[in-house]
Amino acid sequence: MKTVTMADVAKKANVSKSTVSQFVNARYEFMSQETKERLEAIIQELNYKPNYVAKSLKQKKTSTIGVVVANILHTFSTQVIRAIEDHCNTENIHVIVCNADDNPQKERNYIEMLRAKQVDGLILFPTGGNLDLYQMMEKELYPLIFVDRMVEETTVSTILLDNQAASEMLVDHLVENGYKKIAFVTTSLEGKLTPRIERLEGYLKGLRRHSLPINEQHYSGVKKDAMNEEFARMFDGKQSPDSIICGNDLTLLEALKFFKQRGMDIPTDVALVSIDEVPYSEIFEPSLTIASQPAFQMGKEAADLLIEKINKGEGQQNRIVRYPPRLIMRESSLKRRESR
Repeated sequence: MKTVTMADVAKKANVSKSTVSQFVNARYEFMSQETKERLEAIIQELNYKPNYVAKSLKQKKTSTIGVVVANILHTFSTQVIRAIEDHCNTENIHVIVCNADDNPQKERNYIEMLRAKQVDGLILFPTGGNLDLYQMMEKELYPLIFVDRMVEETTVSTILLDNQAASEMLVDHLVENGYKKIAFVTTSLEGKLTPRIERLEGYLKGLRRHSLPINEQHYSGVKKDAMNEEFARMFDGKQSPDSIICGNDLTLLEALKFFKQRGMDIPTDVALVSIDEVPYSEIFEPSLTIASQPAFQMGKEAADLLIEKINKGEGQQNRIVRYPPRLIMRESSLKRRESR
């Protein structure tokens, strides 16, 4: 079948190609309602599909961005992606989402694929394992934004939580509720990823500020499949914790599994708090105390910053934007009973 062109639509509607182009691109300022309705009907009748490739070549933009997330299993990551997609949709920008599975090679492959498809810019939750690639894009002034994780050897604009403040906030909360043997567990620290390192640093800083002893047996970063064993090591020892801070939502889930297996009561046997809100935090019994980060606001800002870089090009100053955490107090960290 012959491909229907813009010229075919213009001829049948008895308007110029420019008018059809304005309609297709939702520029209606000087277009009558009758013309809009006629064009819409003819486009449907002819089954006209705009040639986005030709449009991209003409405008030197594809109106498409890429998002490469380090691990899409994190609730925070999916919330940020949703916010990015929602905001870009209002700006008529398409979003391609890729999941790197915390694998630097997979991340590299996705970045190269997206750039080959000529996306206008990228939002990365960087694995940290492709420094040469990040620096090359930065040198090229390619529109690039980091989310959740900083890469110290670059000056790329980054959106992230005040991670130290989140851990300190939870330490303060537990101390105020009578807990003194506070543990901290997060996912592996091997990659030296910003949120995990900073949250651990905030935990240690909080203990020092309250003059609490730092027990090296009470904090660690391990892979998800080793967490059950790590919790067992902590709680089977002579000085088991009376409370625990989970560094992220994946750690929280493993902690809940462990305490259920052991028949441990929260918060009677151990108080439990976590960084990052999860969908089940309010309905879980007991409800879970959380240091939350504004994921949707962060996603919108990341999209805004990228769009600004795409539209304004060179000269856009890179910056670090840190969002404050918010403490959501619930039942899992209630004050200890006097009998304990």
